[in-house]
Amino acid sequence: MPTLTAVPSRSELLEHLLRSRIAGRVATPRENNLSHYRELANGNRHFWLGLELGDRWTDEQDVLAVMAERCGVDEDPEHRQGQDTIDPVLTLAALDRTAALLRKAAADRRPVLTATGHPGGLLDVHAQVAAALRAAGCELVRVPLGLTADGGVVTQVAGVAVHERGATLWHTHSPAPMAEILRALPREGQELPGLVIADHGWAGCAAQAGIEAVGFADSNDPALFLGEAEGTLSVCVPLDDHVVNPRSYEPMTAYLLDAAGLA
Repeated sequence: MPTLTAVPSRSELLEHLLRSRIAGRVATPRENNLSHYRELANGNRHFWLGLELGDRWTDEQDVLAVMAERCGVDEDPEHRQGQDTIDPVLTLAALDRTAALLRKAAADRRPVLTATGHPGGLLDVHAQVAAALRAAGCELVRVPLGLTADGGVVTQVAGVAVHERGATLWHTHSPAPMAEILRALPREGQELPGLVIADHGWAGCAAQAGIEAVGFADSNDPALFLGEAEGTLSVCVPLDDHVVNPRSYEPMTAYLLDAAGLA
């Protein structure tokens, strides 16, 4: 599967992640991060992204500690305002773990599903992964027709499951669209995916259902990092999930597919 850009080395990708602010000093402010950690700890299920966290994460400081370890945000609880960070080394390591799962899925010809709640930023990343896996012999799970959730339509664009409302691809954190897909597939006589590559509630819902799942997540999406820490989510890739120019993700995608043997 040809990629849209040359495959960078690890050092080149590291520099690119910092320069593009996919990682490093990202745009998501500290205040927003901490408010999301607090909401999750207070039991606001909107911030659980389809995972069932129970009463295991009721201390905001415990959430912050995991985010510092797995995402690279500032571990200082007294840092309340201003800039926050994502560690690009952690991004690279998570991409390598994702590549191993993609390689195995391709070798096993597993049915796969890609999905995004961030179509403005990550649609092409997921579309490139879907196309590469299909070219390697994997079956791409087809979203059954006629599914609805959260006042919109659950559909598929370029092989990627998305949520559409009013003829617009919708930014959503909700797990409901993925839940509709997973309920509908058996009714349609289709096999459930063996691997899901997604973000937001799409990834969390699939992981909670026991499906091997990778989730791309920003520093203000703590649930997926907690899911990885608990072993529910297979891999959580830390990154800014909507940089100004979506083409900035192309070197990252090229690196991922090359590392998976799919480029």
